[in-house]
Amino acid sequence: MPIADIAQQIIDEFALLPDWMDKYEHLIELGRTLPPFDEKHKTDTHLIEGCQSRVWLSAACHDGIITFTADSDAIITKGIVSLLVRVFSGQPPQAVLDADLDFINQIGLKENLSPTRSNGLLAMVKQMKMYALAFLHKKP
Repeated sequence: MPIADIAQQIIDEFALLPDWMDKYEHLIELGRTLPPFDEKHKTDTHLIEGCQSRVWLSAACHDGIITFTADSDAIITKGIVSLLVRVFSGQPPQAVLDADLDFINQIGLKENLSPTRSNGLLAMVKQMKMYALAFLHKKP
């Protein structure tokens, strides 16, 4: 499914929630749906710099499609990274690099995060795009 369609699904989900307490609860639930993260990847190599919480991100690319896995030690942050995994996993590297992430603004996420969480969100996006760039230029 194209990134724009996944983003629209997320916008529609959040639109059904009347206030930010409900939206935070939804983020927490989304974090609980993340597939288990392999403990062997919980290393400094996979730790995202710039996040107040500890966030680990791993990526693999097979047949031109990226699969991201992630985990965090903070429940809200885990929900945030789960949104990004949902949007970017299953996409080719160029689609990740070209992605319009305006859905983050449309659901009100950026304006309802603390500055440190907002910086962490940007760091997560940056790291996912760095993986995509690396996979794009990797020779078979």
